[in-house]
Amino acid sequence: MKQRIHISEVEGKQSVCFDTGLEPRSFARTKMSQSLIESGYIVHSDGSHEVWKAAGVNEIDGHMTVWGPVFTGERLDLLIDNLDNANQTQEQFDEAQQTALEAVVFWIRAKMLLGDTHSASNPGAAFIHSDENKNSVFFSPPNLSNRCLLVEGKELDRYNCPDLTGIEAAAFCAGVMLYKILIKTLPYQQDAVIFQDMREGVFLPPHLAVPSLNSELCGAIHSALLLPVEKKRTGKSGTDIISSFLKIFMTGENRIVPVSSLFKELSSEENEHVIKEKKFYLFRQNNSVKIRRFALRNKYPLIGTVIGLLFITFIVTTTSNSMTRRPTTAGMDPDTVVTAYYEAFSSLDHMFMEVCINGADKSDINAAVNLYAVYKTRQAYEASTRSAVIPARVWLSTGGELPAPDVFGVTDLTVVFKAGSEKENMVMYQADYLLWAPDMSYPIKRSDVLTLKRDKKKNWRITEILRTES
Repeated sequence: MKQRIHISEVEGKQSVCFDTGLEPRSFARTKMSQSLIESGYIVHSDGSHEVWKAAGVNEIDGHMTVWGPVFTGERLDLLIDNLDNANQTQEQFDEAQQTALEAVVFWIRAKMLLGDTHSASNPGAAFIHSDENKNSVFFSPPNLSNRCLLVEGKELDRYNCPDLTGIEAAAFCAGVMLYKILIKTLPYQQDAVIFQDMREGVFLPPHLAVPSLNSELCGAIHSALLLPVEKKRTGKSGTDIISSFLKIFMTGENRIVPVSSLFKELSSEENEHVIKEKKFYLFRQNNSVKIRRFALRNKYPLIGTVIGLLFITFIVTTTSNSMTRRPTTAGMDPDTVVTAYYEAFSSLDHMFMEVCINGADKSDINAAVNLYAVYKTRQAYEASTRSAVIPARVWLSTGGELPAPDVFGVTDLTVVFKAGSEKENMVMYQADYLLWAPDMSYPIKRSDVLTLKRDKKKNWRITEILRTES
């Protein structure tokens, strides 16, 4: 793959070139000419820095190429990618690993020296120059370099979280680069959900990935990778994390420690403990991620399901409470049930009358329901809380004058035991009474023979009513 950011000769002198991959018309249409005023920075090991500005733009091989003052160095991302070379020996890998680590440390130190000054975070936008006496880091213009890396086919999102800025963005990027160099893999494995993984902290912690790695370093890398995760932050700021990295990697003589010094031997017991911890962590994390993302993907169907379940629960609870409050004949003797039945008839308590009946004729209940409906309708139309029906017993006690259009109920009730026994779970009673109804000038004389039996709950209920009236 052709490198779109490279050093080449322009107008007779060595220059840093940025091949935008755009032909002149597209270059103008996309307003890439604004990149000519974008600044880069060169930071030196003594703490000083200088501003880099593009010198011009030329059409080279059909593409518009922005160029500026030369900086001799190696691209940081390529130094890290060199670790993936499968054809190198162990000695070559160790050398590449040390070189990549030193380059990242120079990059971290340069970021620290720049402070709040905005500079490119992507490793592909940084060049590292190092010799025995000094080192320098070139942060190329961010937008211009990102355009070139995109054309080059580089993944711009492997090392940077879009939610972070400033020194926190630098600390996070440093954490990802160090994870790659020392653990030999990227913390985020799935490119399709890489930003989601970053925001949720979905990665294998360094101390579980490589247990032999320096514990203080593992903690600093872990803190860096948790910066985008608001609920899991360790409390360390970006500046704290950057300072920790420099403290770990830099010696008193201002030299960078060898990679081998960052690892220690573990006992077999420690290894076994870490293996178990790693398995448990991965199991818990995978399940948590699957459940959380399933819930996010199916948010609205799940909300509908929850609402449905709540509605069903409400109906079941309401029905259960209603059943609990429903009248019953539990604990009542047979003769008490008979008397209560006629009392309920007089007060139009059709709900209790329903409870008393188990298979017997329901004409009394229907009469009570119809009269109750008429009574309620009159109350609504007359906007009155006055009772529309006067109980017959009350009417008689106050003189019982006729005509009586609003009188209803049973009077002169006598209940006589006829046959059966409670042991046989069947008894018979005869009930004689007068029934007064509205707009009648005389009562109806009734004689009912009632049969009562126990139901499944052992409660006495009326199973038959044989009636004669005159």
